[in-house]
Amino acid sequence: MPDVQKITTCLWFDGNAEEAAAFYCSLFDDSRIVEVQRYTEAGPGRPGDVVYLVFELAGQQFSAINGGPQFRFTEAISLMVACEDQAEVDRLWEALTADGGQESQCGWLKDRYGLSWQIVPRRLNELTGSDDPAVAARVTEAMLKMRKIDLSVIEEAARG
Repeated sequence: MPDVQKITTCLWFDGNAEEAAAFYCSLFDDSRIVEVQRYTEAGPGRPGDVVYLVFELAGQQFSAINGGPQFRFTEAISLMVACEDQAEVDRLWEALTADGGQESQCGWLKDRYGLSWQIVPRRLNELTGSDDPAVAARVTEAMLKMRKIDLSVIEEAARG
């Protein structure tokens, strides 16, 4: 087994963990599938099907299990991506909402597998955490009206 970080997020899928991991890896640099474990003749799944895998996104390790339909993702947990600029926000938003993904509010979305993501420019966090309460309030008010974060609108709100 490869070296693992002390705490790793494990994601539960219903038969499509390998497909999801490959999709996620295609979106981020420094990403790869590290390990794949498949069912054998001993079961309990169909021989050759993925039971468990480890993958890295931007150097962060995750694991995934094909656990079945018993559990689904909820918004109670999400993966937050700190984006460098609007182009990165736009690219990830488009990819993650494609093919059945769903937009939500304030930079949140669900991908086609039901996993929630927050696609947020780093600059938004800087501005909502501003030492100037008026700036933070204006930026927050602007953000609350958005689905995908529009950095130009956020910057305009910050300027007043």
